Amino acid sequence: MTGTGKDTTVVIVGGGVAGLALGNFLLREKIRCVVLEKHDRAYVEQRQRAGSLDAGGVRLLDEWGLGAAVEGYSHGDLDSGLPLLIDGERRLWKRGDDEEDEVDGAFCPQQILVRNLIRVFLRDGGDLRFGAQDVSLHGIDSDEPLVRYRDADGATRTVTCDFVAGADGYRGVSRTAIPEDVLTCSAHEFGYAWLTVMAQAPADPPAVLAVHSRGFAAQITRGPKASRLYLQCPLTDTVEQWPDDRVWSELEARFGEPVKVGGPITSKQVVPLRGVVFSPMSHGRLHLLGDAAHLISPMSAQGMSLALHDADVLARAIVRQVTENDASLLDGYSDACLDHTWERQASAVWMTQTMHDAGDPAYEGEFRRQIARKNLETMLEPPTPPHPAS
Repeated sequence: MTGTGKDTTVVIVGGGVAGLALGNFLLREKIRCVVLEKHDRAYVEQRQRAGSLDAGGVRLLDEWGLGAAVEGYSHGDLDSGLPLLIDGERRLWKRGDDEEDEVDGAFCPQQILVRNLIRVFLRDGGDLRFGAQDVSLHGIDSDEPLVRYRDADGATRTVTCDFVAGADGYRGVSRTAIPEDVLTCSAHEFGYAWLTVMAQAPADPPAVLAVHSRGFAAQITRGPKASRLYLQCPLTDTVEQWPDDRVWSELEARFGEPVKVGGPITSKQVVPLRGVVFSPMSHGRLHLLGDAAHLISPMSAQGMSLALHDADVLARAIVRQVTENDASLLDGYSDACLDHTWERQASAVWMTQTMHDAGDPAYEGEFRRQIARKNLETMLEPPTPPHPAS
Protein backbone atom coordinates (compact mmCIF):
# COMPACT_ATOMS: atom_id res chain seq x y z
CA MET A 1 0.00 0.00 0.00
CA THR A 2 3.00 2.29 -0.25
CA GLY A 3 2.74 5.28 -2.53
CA THR A 4 -1.05 5.56 -2.31
CA GLY A 5 -0.96 9.34 -2.63
CA LYS A 6 -2.58 9.92 0.77
CA ASP A 7 -1.37 12.60 3.16
CA THR A 8 -0.34 9.89 5.57
CA THR A 9 -0.84 6.18 6.17
CA VAL A 10 -2.50 6.35 9.60
CA VAL A 11 -4.32 9.14 11.40
CA ILE A 12 -4.31 8.51 15.15
CA VAL A 13 -7.02 10.38 17.01
CA GLY A 14 -5.94 10.92 20.61
CA GLY A 15 -2.60 11.62 22.28
CA GLY A 16 -2.86 9.43 25.38
CA VAL A 17 -0.95 6.23 26.12
CA ALA A 18 -2.70 4.19 23.40
CA GLY A 19 -2.32 6.77 20.63
CA LEU A 20 1.24 7.80 21.45
CA ALA A 21 2.39 4.20 21.84
CA LEU A 22 0.88 3.32 18.44
CA GLY A 23 2.50 6.38 16.88
CA ASN A 24 5.91 5.47 18.27
CA PHE A 25 5.57 1.83 17.22
CA LEU A 26 4.65 2.81 13.65
CA LEU A 27 7.41 5.40 13.45
CA ARG A 28 9.97 2.74 14.31
CA GLU A 29 8.78 0.75 11.30
CA LYS A 30 8.85 3.86 9.10
CA ILE A 31 5.05 3.88 8.72
CA ARG A 32 3.80 7.43 8.25
CA CYS A 33 1.27 8.64 10.81
CA VAL A 34 -0.28 11.81 12.21
CA VAL A 35 -1.41 12.06 15.84
CA LEU A 36 -4.24 14.50 16.57
CA GLU A 37 -4.69 15.62 20.19
CA LYS A 38 -7.43 18.08 21.17
CA HIS A 39 -5.60 19.58 24.16
CA ASP A 40 -2.38 21.59 24.18
CA ARG A 41 0.91 20.00 25.11
CA ALA A 42 1.12 21.53 28.59
CA TYR A 43 -2.31 20.15 29.51
CA VAL A 44 -1.52 16.67 28.24
CA GLU A 45 1.81 16.48 30.03
CA GLN A 46 0.39 17.70 33.34
CA ARG A 47 -2.82 15.64 33.29
CA GLN A 48 -2.86 13.30 36.28
CA ARG A 49 -4.07 9.78 35.51
CA ALA A 50 -3.77 6.40 37.18
CA GLY A 51 -0.72 4.44 36.20
CA SER A 52 1.16 1.24 36.70
CA LEU A 53 2.36 -1.23 34.11
CA ASP A 54 2.40 -4.98 34.48
CA ALA A 55 5.33 -7.03 33.23
CA GLY A 56 3.66 -7.43 29.84
CA GLY A 57 3.37 -3.68 29.36
CA VAL A 58 7.01 -3.09 30.29
CA ARG A 59 8.07 -5.92 27.98
CA LEU A 60 6.17 -4.44 25.05
CA LEU A 61 7.92 -1.10 25.47
CA ASP A 62 11.27 -2.88 25.63
CA GLU A 63 10.50 -4.89 22.50
CA TRP A 64 9.76 -1.70 20.58
CA GLY A 65 12.90 0.04 21.88
CA LEU A 66 10.93 2.30 24.23
CA GLY A 67 12.08 0.93 27.57
CA ALA A 68 13.48 4.37 28.44
CA ALA A 69 9.89 5.61 28.74
CA VAL A 70 9.67 4.03 32.20
CA GLU A 71 13.28 4.37 33.29
CA GLY A 72 13.75 5.90 36.71
CA TYR A 73 10.50 4.54 38.15
CA SER A 74 9.94 1.78 40.66
CA HIS A 75 10.40 -1.66 39.17
CA GLY A 76 9.86 -4.99 40.80
CA ASP A 77 7.11 -7.36 41.83
CA LEU A 78 4.23 -4.94 42.13
CA ASP A 79 2.34 -7.26 44.45
CA SER A 80 4.63 -9.15 46.77
CA GLY A 81 6.59 -6.19 48.08
CA LEU A 82 3.59 -3.98 48.73
CA PRO A 83 1.50 -4.15 51.86
CA LEU A 84 -2.16 -4.94 52.15
CA LEU A 85 -3.75 -3.81 55.38
CA ILE A 86 -6.61 -6.04 56.55
CA ASP A 87 -8.38 -4.40 59.46
CA GLY A 88 -5.06 -2.75 60.29
CA GLU A 89 -2.93 -5.92 60.04
CA ARG A 90 -0.10 -5.76 57.51
CA ARG A 91 0.00 -8.66 55.07
CA LEU A 92 2.08 -9.35 51.96
CA TRP A 93 0.98 -10.73 48.61
CA LYS A 94 2.28 -14.13 47.56
CA ARG A 95 5.05 -14.19 45.03
CA GLY A 96 4.10 -15.99 41.84
CA ASP A 97 5.55 -19.44 41.23
CA ASP A 98 5.79 -18.81 37.50
CA GLU A 99 9.31 -17.61 36.74
CA GLU A 100 8.63 -17.32 33.02
CA ASP A 101 8.59 -13.53 33.14
CA GLU A 102 12.02 -12.05 33.69
CA VAL A 103 10.66 -8.54 33.23
CA ASP A 104 9.01 -6.82 36.19
CA GLY A 105 6.21 -4.28 36.19
CA ALA A 106 6.73 -0.61 37.00
CA PHE A 107 4.99 2.10 38.95
CA CYS A 108 5.16 4.81 36.30
CA PRO A 109 2.58 7.61 36.59
CA GLN A 110 0.61 7.88 33.38
CA GLN A 111 1.55 11.52 32.92
CA ILE A 112 5.24 10.56 33.01
CA LEU A 113 4.78 7.80 30.44
CA VAL A 114 2.79 10.16 28.21
CA ARG A 115 5.42 12.89 28.58
CA ASN A 116 8.19 10.47 27.63
CA LEU A 117 6.27 9.05 24.67
CA ILE A 118 5.67 12.60 23.40
CA ARG A 119 9.36 13.46 23.75
CA VAL A 120 10.51 10.35 21.88
CA PHE A 121 7.87 10.72 19.14
CA LEU A 122 8.82 14.33 18.42
CA ARG A 123 12.55 13.62 18.73
CA ASP A 124 12.22 10.94 16.05
CA GLY A 125 10.37 13.25 13.67
CA GLY A 126 6.78 12.29 14.48
CA ASP A 127 3.86 14.50 13.37
CA LEU A 128 1.92 15.38 16.56
CA ARG A 129 -0.69 18.13 16.26
CA PHE A 130 -1.92 19.58 19.54
CA GLY A 131 -5.08 21.68 19.81
CA ALA A 132 -6.95 19.67 17.18
CA GLN A 133 -10.60 20.48 17.87
CA ASP A 134 -13.89 19.35 16.32
CA VAL A 135 -12.40 16.15 14.90
CA SER A 136 -14.68 14.24 12.53
CA LEU A 137 -14.14 10.98 10.65
CA HIS A 138 -15.34 10.44 7.09
CA GLY A 139 -15.32 7.59 4.57
CA ILE A 140 -14.23 4.88 6.99
CA ASP A 141 -16.34 2.39 4.99
CA SER A 142 -14.43 3.28 1.82
CA ASP A 143 -10.87 3.16 0.50
CA GLU A 144 -10.66 6.94 0.93
CA PRO A 145 -10.99 7.68 4.66
CA LEU A 146 -10.19 11.16 5.86
CA VAL A 147 -10.19 13.11 9.10
CA ARG A 148 -11.17 16.75 9.48
CA TYR A 149 -10.32 18.98 12.42
CA ARG A 150 -9.95 22.61 13.43
CA ASP A 151 -6.37 23.53 14.25
CA ALA A 152 -5.11 25.77 17.04
CA ASP A 153 -5.42 28.82 14.75
CA GLY A 154 -9.05 28.04 13.92
CA ALA A 155 -8.44 26.81 10.38
CA THR A 156 -10.18 23.66 9.14
CA ARG A 157 -7.76 20.95 8.09
CA THR A 158 -8.28 17.67 6.24
CA VAL A 159 -5.95 14.67 6.39
CA THR A 160 -6.39 11.79 3.94
CA CYS A 161 -5.10 8.39 5.00
CA ASP A 162 -5.38 4.63 4.61
CA PHE A 163 -6.38 3.85 8.22
CA VAL A 164 -7.81 5.67 11.22
CA ALA A 165 -6.92 4.66 14.77
CA GLY A 166 -9.45 5.84 17.36
CA ALA A 167 -7.52 6.33 20.60
CA ASP A 168 -9.44 9.30 21.97
CA GLY A 169 -10.87 7.67 25.08
CA TYR A 170 -14.27 6.70 26.38
CA ARG A 171 -15.84 10.09 25.59
CA GLY A 172 -14.06 10.60 22.28
CA VAL A 173 -15.60 10.98 18.84
CA SER A 174 -13.99 8.02 17.08
CA ARG A 175 -16.36 5.38 18.41
CA THR A 176 -19.39 7.43 17.33
CA ALA A 177 -18.31 6.93 13.71
CA ILE A 178 -19.31 3.27 13.99
CA PRO A 179 -23.05 2.85 13.22
CA GLU A 180 -25.20 2.13 16.26
CA ASP A 181 -26.61 -1.00 14.66
CA VAL A 182 -23.06 -2.36 14.29
CA LEU A 183 -21.54 -1.49 17.68
CA THR A 184 -22.54 -3.33 20.85
CA CYS A 185 -21.77 -2.30 24.41
CA SER A 186 -21.45 -4.79 27.27
CA ALA A 187 -21.16 -3.27 30.75
CA HIS A 188 -21.05 -4.28 34.39
CA GLU A 189 -21.75 -1.91 37.28
CA PHE A 190 -20.19 -2.94 40.59
CA GLY A 191 -22.70 -1.03 42.74
CA TYR A 192 -20.25 1.25 44.53
CA ALA A 193 -17.88 4.11 43.77
CA TRP A 194 -14.46 5.40 44.69
CA LEU A 195 -13.89 8.84 46.06
CA THR A 196 -10.65 9.65 44.23
CA VAL A 197 -8.54 12.40 45.75
CA MET A 198 -5.35 13.99 44.44
CA ALA A 199 -3.13 15.20 47.26
CA GLN A 200 0.27 16.83 47.39
CA ALA A 201 1.48 14.03 49.63
CA PRO A 202 4.16 11.48 48.67
CA ALA A 203 3.31 7.79 48.98
CA ASP A 204 5.89 5.53 50.61
CA PRO A 205 5.74 2.65 49.74
CA PRO A 206 4.43 3.42 46.23
CA ALA A 207 1.10 1.72 46.95
CA VAL A 208 -0.78 0.72 50.08
CA LEU A 209 -4.15 -1.04 49.83
CA ALA A 210 -6.53 -1.59 52.72
CA VAL A 211 -9.51 -3.87 53.30
CA HIS A 212 -11.56 -2.74 56.29
CA SER A 213 -15.04 -3.13 57.68
CA ARG A 214 -15.54 0.56 56.79
CA GLY A 215 -14.66 -0.14 53.13
CA PHE A 216 -11.74 -0.32 50.73
CA ALA A 217 -9.01 2.35 50.77
CA ALA A 218 -5.70 2.97 49.02
CA GLN A 219 -2.89 5.44 48.58
CA ILE A 220 -0.99 5.20 45.28
CA THR A 221 2.00 7.25 44.16
CA ARG A 222 1.61 9.80 41.40
CA GLY A 223 5.21 10.93 41.37
CA PRO A 224 7.71 11.99 44.04
CA LYS A 225 5.51 14.68 45.56
CA ALA A 226 1.91 13.57 45.00
CA SER A 227 -0.39 10.62 45.52
CA ARG A 228 -3.92 9.56 44.74
CA LEU A 229 -6.17 8.49 47.59
CA TYR A 230 -9.09 6.12 47.05
CA LEU A 231 -11.99 5.53 49.40
CA GLN A 232 -14.89 3.18 48.62
CA CYS A 233 -18.21 4.98 49.00
CA PRO A 234 -21.86 4.64 47.96
CA LEU A 235 -22.81 5.68 44.43
CA THR A 236 -24.99 8.41 45.92
CA ASP A 237 -22.13 10.16 47.74
CA THR A 238 -21.09 13.63 46.56
CA VAL A 239 -17.79 15.48 46.83
CA GLU A 240 -19.44 17.96 49.20
CA GLN A 241 -19.92 15.13 51.71
CA TRP A 242 -16.17 14.63 51.85
CA PRO A 243 -14.36 17.68 53.27
CA ASP A 244 -10.58 17.39 53.53
CA ASP A 245 -10.57 16.55 57.24
CA ARG A 246 -12.98 13.65 56.66
CA VAL A 247 -10.83 12.29 53.82
CA TRP A 248 -7.71 12.08 55.98
CA SER A 249 -9.49 10.75 59.07
CA GLU A 250 -11.31 8.06 57.04
CA LEU A 251 -8.10 7.01 55.30
CA GLU A 252 -6.44 6.62 58.69
CA ALA A 253 -9.39 4.66 60.09
CA ARG A 254 -9.37 2.21 57.17
CA PHE A 255 -5.60 1.83 57.25
CA GLY A 256 -5.80 1.15 60.97
CA GLU A 257 -2.61 3.09 61.54
CA PRO A 258 -1.48 6.73 61.54
CA VAL A 259 -1.40 8.42 58.16
CA LYS A 260 0.96 11.30 57.50
CA VAL A 261 -1.17 14.19 56.30
CA GLY A 262 0.64 15.78 53.41
CA GLY A 263 0.13 18.95 51.45
CA PRO A 264 -3.15 20.31 50.15
CA ILE A 265 -5.82 18.26 48.39
CA THR A 266 -6.09 19.55 44.84
CA SER A 267 -9.02 17.58 43.43
CA LYS A 268 -11.83 15.19 44.37
CA GLN A 269 -14.19 13.10 42.29
CA VAL A 270 -16.71 10.34 42.90
CA VAL A 271 -16.13 7.63 40.26
CA PRO A 272 -18.51 4.65 39.89
CA LEU A 273 -16.65 1.38 39.36
CA ARG A 274 -17.59 -0.38 36.15
CA GLY A 275 -16.33 -2.53 33.33
CA VAL A 276 -17.25 -1.75 29.71
CA VAL A 277 -16.40 -3.50 26.43
CA PHE A 278 -17.37 -2.29 22.95
CA SER A 279 -17.50 -4.69 20.02
CA PRO A 280 -16.33 -4.81 17.30
CA MET A 281 -13.13 -2.81 17.73
CA SER A 282 -12.83 -2.44 13.94
CA HIS A 283 -15.23 -1.08 11.33
CA GLY A 284 -14.05 -0.47 7.80
CA ARG A 285 -10.80 1.50 7.97
CA LEU A 286 -11.37 2.53 11.61
CA HIS A 287 -9.79 0.62 14.49
CA LEU A 288 -10.44 1.44 18.14
CA LEU A 289 -7.90 1.01 20.91
CA GLY A 290 -7.50 1.84 24.58
CA ASP A 291 -10.35 3.44 26.50
CA ALA A 292 -12.20 4.13 23.25
CA ALA A 293 -12.83 0.38 23.11
CA HIS A 294 -13.02 -0.66 26.76
CA LEU A 295 -12.95 0.46 30.38
CA ILE A 296 -11.63 -1.84 33.08
CA SER A 297 -12.07 -1.58 36.83
CA PRO A 298 -9.27 0.61 38.23
CA MET A 299 -8.82 -2.02 40.96
CA SER A 300 -7.06 -4.15 38.34
CA ALA A 301 -4.46 -1.47 37.46
CA GLN A 302 -4.67 -2.81 33.89
CA GLY A 303 -5.77 0.26 31.93
CA MET A 304 -2.36 1.28 30.59
CA SER A 305 -1.26 -2.28 29.93
CA LEU A 306 -4.45 -2.95 27.96
CA ALA A 307 -3.86 0.21 25.91
CA LEU A 308 -0.29 -0.87 25.11
CA HIS A 309 -1.49 -4.34 24.13
CA ASP A 310 -4.01 -2.87 21.67
CA ALA A 311 -1.36 -0.54 20.23
CA ASP A 312 1.09 -3.41 19.80
CA VAL A 313 -1.42 -5.67 18.02
CA LEU A 314 -2.64 -2.86 15.75
CA ALA A 315 0.85 -1.66 14.90
CA ARG A 316 1.98 -5.15 13.87
CA ALA A 317 -1.17 -5.59 11.81
CA ILE A 318 -0.70 -2.29 9.96
CA VAL A 319 2.97 -3.02 9.34
CA ARG A 320 2.05 -6.41 7.84
CA GLN A 321 -0.58 -4.79 5.61
CA VAL A 322 1.66 -1.97 4.42
CA THR A 323 4.87 -3.93 3.88
CA GLU A 324 3.50 -7.28 2.69
CA ASN A 325 -0.01 -6.40 1.47
CA ASP A 326 -1.25 -9.04 3.93
CA ALA A 327 -4.51 -8.09 5.66
CA SER A 328 -4.80 -11.17 7.85
CA LEU A 329 -3.61 -9.55 11.08
CA LEU A 330 -5.68 -6.42 10.46
CA ASP A 331 -8.79 -8.50 9.75
CA GLY A 332 -8.22 -10.36 13.02
CA TYR A 333 -7.37 -7.28 15.11
CA SER A 334 -10.76 -6.92 16.78
CA ASP A 335 -11.15 -10.59 17.68
CA ALA A 336 -7.59 -10.82 19.02
CA CYS A 337 -7.92 -7.74 21.21
CA LEU A 338 -11.39 -8.62 22.44
CA ASP A 339 -10.23 -12.06 23.51
CA HIS A 340 -7.41 -10.47 25.52
CA THR A 341 -9.73 -7.79 26.90
CA TRP A 342 -12.31 -10.27 28.17
CA GLU A 343 -9.55 -12.29 29.81
CA ARG A 344 -8.40 -9.18 31.68
CA GLN A 345 -11.98 -8.16 32.49
CA ALA A 346 -12.59 -11.55 34.09
CA SER A 347 -9.56 -11.10 36.31
CA ALA A 348 -10.51 -7.50 37.12
CA VAL A 349 -14.06 -8.41 38.18
CA TRP A 350 -12.79 -11.17 40.45
CA MET A 351 -10.18 -8.92 42.07
CA THR A 352 -12.54 -5.96 42.44
CA GLN A 353 -15.27 -8.02 44.06
CA THR A 354 -12.83 -9.83 46.33
CA MET A 355 -11.21 -6.65 47.62
CA HIS A 356 -14.49 -4.81 48.14
CA ASP A 357 -16.78 -7.62 49.30
CA ALA A 358 -14.18 -8.51 51.94
CA GLY A 359 -14.62 -5.14 53.59
CA ASP A 360 -17.89 -3.38 54.39
CA PRO A 361 -20.73 -5.97 54.53
CA ALA A 362 -23.29 -3.20 53.98
CA TYR A 363 -22.76 -3.54 50.22
CA GLU A 364 -23.05 -7.29 49.57
CA GLY A 365 -23.77 -8.88 52.96
CA GLU A 366 -21.92 -11.04 55.47
CA PHE A 367 -22.02 -14.22 53.34
CA ARG A 368 -20.17 -12.55 50.46
CA ARG A 369 -17.80 -10.91 52.94
CA GLN A 370 -16.74 -14.26 54.38
CA ILE A 371 -16.32 -15.80 50.92
CA ALA A 372 -14.24 -12.81 49.80
CA ARG A 373 -12.03 -13.10 52.88
CA LYS A 374 -11.30 -16.74 52.06
CA ASN A 375 -10.55 -15.87 48.44
CA LEU A 376 -8.26 -13.08 49.60
CA GLU A 377 -6.28 -15.42 51.81
CA THR A 378 -5.35 -17.52 48.77
CA MET A 379 -3.37 -14.54 47.43
CA LEU A 380 -1.53 -13.66 50.65
CA GLU A 381 1.45 -14.92 52.55
CA PRO A 382 0.53 -16.42 55.96
CA PRO A 383 0.33 -13.88 58.79
CA THR A 384 3.61 -13.22 60.54
CA PRO A 385 3.45 -15.01 63.88
CA PRO A 386 3.87 -12.77 66.93
CA HIS A 387 7.24 -12.79 68.67
CA PRO A 388 7.18 -14.90 71.82
CA ALA A 389 7.23 -12.97 75.05
CA SER A 390 10.68 -12.75 76.58
